[in-house]
Amino acid sequence: MLAPLFFAWLASAAISTKPPKGFVTTKGNQFQLDGKPFAFVGANSYWLPLLTTKDDVDATFKEMQSAGIKVLRTWGFNAINATELPGALSSGLTYYQVWNSSDWTLNDGPQGLQRLDNVVETAGKYGIKVILAFTNNWVGYGGMELYLNWIAGAGNTHDVFYTNQKIIASYQRYVTTIVNRYKNSPNIFAWELMNEARCLGDLPSGPACVPGTELLTKWYKQQSDFIRTLDPHHLITTGGEGHFFKKENIGFWFNGTFVSDYNFNGQAGEDFDLELHLDNIDFGTYVSGPYVPIQFVLIKHYFSTCISRYPQLDTPGSNFSVKDWGLMWMQDHISSANKAGKPVILEEFGVTGLQNKSEIYPAWVQFALDSKHAGCVDDISFGMLGLKESGGNRLIKYADALINGASPNDGLAIYKNQSSIWNVFTTAAKVQSAQSI
Repeated sequence: MLAPLFFAWLASAAISTKPPKGFVTTKGNQFQLDGKPFAFVGANSYWLPLLTTKDDVDATFKEMQSAGIKVLRTWGFNAINATELPGALSSGLTYYQVWNSSDWTLNDGPQGLQRLDNVVETAGKYGIKVILAFTNNWVGYGGMELYLNWIAGAGNTHDVFYTNQKIIASYQRYVTTIVNRYKNSPNIFAWELMNEARCLGDLPSGPACVPGTELLTKWYKQQSDFIRTLDPHHLITTGGEGHFFKKENIGFWFNGTFVSDYNFNGQAGEDFDLELHLDNIDFGTYVSGPYVPIQFVLIKHYFSTCISRYPQLDTPGSNFSVKDWGLMWMQDHISSANKAGKPVILEEFGVTGLQNKSEIYPAWVQFALDSKHAGCVDDISFGMLGLKESGGNRLIKYADALINGASPNDGLAIYKNQSSIWNVFTTAAKVQSAQSI
């Protein structure tokens, strides 16, 4: 009598591990949705939870749906210092954490997580899945250095975030709050550990985070394993920029000098090949464009600090171009993901200038489509027109603002009235949709 009961229990246990209906899964290097291929064009919109009216959020998702977008990537974080609270209340700024002393308090009210609730709920209304990032490598909108400054104190290097146990506990407390809030929602595509994790940020890195220490890889493993204990079903990814740590010294010649390439030499702290083999990292992420980090000139970029890539590209005597470099960068990540047997998403990319976009984007998108890009094309920086809150003009924070009804633009955003560029992605979305049957 014991054997039948035992086997019945095993069968029940197996059924309970199956993801609920509507949850995205992976099979080899492809995404699936309810057992069918799920290929898509995605969009980045960090500013969407910062909108103050449901009508504008609804209109934005409606526009995304009409463009064929199936996945949205946005911030699951917005933190402020207690001294910023009066200004936030008067301006209507969305905030989820308020830091004071060595701890933070949660804002789950109508100016806090209820706005994120609305984004996640409205996404489902329009058939769009959401990738949520838990914090930012950069100080903008309350990134990881708020944890570092309040808990570890001044004088510490950026990478202390990955090893300080009090900081890790605080980060995990916030992660637990967000995961438990949405872990039963099919509107969530995946959890993202951090936006663009690196050894350095607005603060410099220290000797504990140098090539070969695998500090970031160990942190990725620790946090992805932790999240898996909270949520057995949603996908988990790093949110990294896709830096490699190659044994060979990859670089380029510039003005007669060989330059070791930051994107391949491990200085960023990532090891894309190794990270993809972590048990609870379900797919890889990377970014491409002129603002992916290399060791040249620091640029303040509103909500992050980026390092300009290859200023010597497309100059007299150069033997490679932005377009060609991007194609090579895509192929490197696709090849790595295929070896690991996992999907990969080009989460952010872009070049500035309408002419540059017109010349480069078609080649990049077509390459992604031709290669099947391990399941998806990419995440564009989505621009929205016709926003109505505050008469269409409102300073949000930093230099981010609504101007004449247009959403914030970092120079990479794509708006519907830019028809030649817009059509590149809407056409790609139709191709991807045809593959998702």
